[in-house]
Amino acid sequence: MRGLTWDHPRGYTPLDELTRLDLAGHNPYGDVPEPIAWDRQPLEGFESEPIARLCERYDVLVIDHPGLGAAVDALVPMEELFEPDELARLEAGTVGRTWDSYHLEGRQWALPLDAATQVAVARPGVEAPKTWPEVAEFARGTRMALCLGGPHAFLMHCALCSGDFLDDKAGTRALELMAELFALADREVSLRNPIGVLDAMAAGGPEYCPLVYGYVTYPLIFSDAPSWPGRPPGSVLGGTGLAVSRRRVETTGESAGTAGQSAGTIGAAVRAHLRRLTSAPVQATLFPATGGQPAARAVWQAQGAAPFYRGTGATMEAAWVRPRFPGYIALQDRSSALLRDGLLARVPARDLLENLRKEWRHA
Repeated sequence: MRGLTWDHPRGYTPLDELTRLDLAGHNPYGDVPEPIAWDRQPLEGFESEPIARLCERYDVLVIDHPGLGAAVDALVPMEELFEPDELARLEAGTVGRTWDSYHLEGRQWALPLDAATQVAVARPGVEAPKTWPEVAEFARGTRMALCLGGPHAFLMHCALCSGDFLDDKAGTRALELMAELFALADREVSLRNPIGVLDAMAAGGPEYCPLVYGYVTYPLIFSDAPSWPGRPPGSVLGGTGLAVSRRRVETTGESAGTAGQSAGTIGAAVRAHLRRLTSAPVQATLFPATGGQPAARAVWQAQGAAPFYRGTGATMEAAWVRPRFPGYIALQDRSSALLRDGLLARVPARDLLENLRKEWRHA
């Protein structure tokens, strides 16, 4: 069996460890009929390589939710693999809206595996501000960076607007703040993606970033995203889910019926892998031990949870789910480039927002 994940230790180390234990002959996390050989794609591959095309080569795929709209015909809905009561139990065990992010057109297209959202991050000893007005003041006396590379300029704008990014008042306020912070930030680092920003901070660069996707593996202090006064923290949900290729894994019937019996042994093997990867022992034990960032609610809310989870849990619960219509990812990239170029050129916020509206109306 072949699987595809993303090329970061958080994305592949837990999966590779399970495969290693399978090949060793006895896996304490449960045996499966057949191991998975996991290939890796760059983080940017989530945007550049359509899921439907990848389904031609892989049985199980680690995906993110914005690409679902163009991929549903290539995927097996989880209702064809699992009984309703088992899916209900899995849903109850996931954090925030991670489950909802893979639910589209009345079907569940992936099981949450990894959970992430934009949060604040600071180097040890730096106390992060709690609200966006405080961030603007704090930035004047702190070495800071934003995270605007790839799709992240647009995602920061969405977070500042709580998803209502085309609204005149919310959109203009967000862009004015982004321009103010960008003028005070480390420009070179601010144009990187999350891994680039966090690498720079961990290496002694900027002391603070108000909004970046959190990675539990970094020796930095993560905390809830800043909020507007009287509002919950604004953030855009990330993370990954486990999807199954329709072309590679055939199932019988339109619903789970007899636990979604497969036309071949590969279906049973896939089901065993998905059950194990979403199980409590793997999510709560193996994932944290190998640098993973699990989607299990119990890990984020456990008494004595790691500081990363305790510090960012409220943001995870409030995070906004992105659109998932066909063509959304390309539109997200174009919108981010538009905003990034506009910030660099110091385009007035209202003009920049109108340009963004035109892009979305055209799409």
